[in-house]
Amino acid sequence: MVYIQDGQQPHPDDCPFCIAPGLDDEKALIVARGTHAYVLLNLFPYNSGHLLVCPYRHVATYDQATPEEVAEIGELTQIAMRVLSQVSNCDGFNLGMNQGRIAGAGIAEHLHQHIVPRWALDSNFFPIIAGTKAIPRLLGDVRRDIANGWPGVATPTAAL
Repeated sequence: MVYIQDGQQPHPDDCPFCIAPGLDDEKALIVARGTHAYVLLNLFPYNSGHLLVCPYRHVATYDQATPEEVAEIGELTQIAMRVLSQVSNCDGFNLGMNQGRIAGAGIAEHLHQHIVPRWALDSNFFPIIAGTKAIPRLLGDVRRDIANGWPGVATPTAAL
């Protein structure tokens, strides 16, 4: 919310979605890497398990993505939904891309798709009254569970 409320955008050299792939997966909260795109936890999640799918290449909008990037973003989104369903028993999802700062993109210069798991009755008065949402688990624990549940990983850990 700090980016949206305060209008802060990182300098292009400080783009978190360009920096993350060069870091350790745990530190960057990356749960899976593809050839053209990767999946990481949102540092400021709407719900526990809130994921982002980003191309490695620094492009701002969906229409600037290559066909290969679009295909892999779609494939990683499908896998992420399956994994989240398995490890967190969510009841549904919100998927979305905010294109441009005026549309609410927290990081407007680097394309990213949100995958927000939803559960029946996961909303309460807290976001309305206090402008805050309680997230019941630490990001590192959530990252580990989702990464371990990703196809090709031998032993998934406990559910979200």
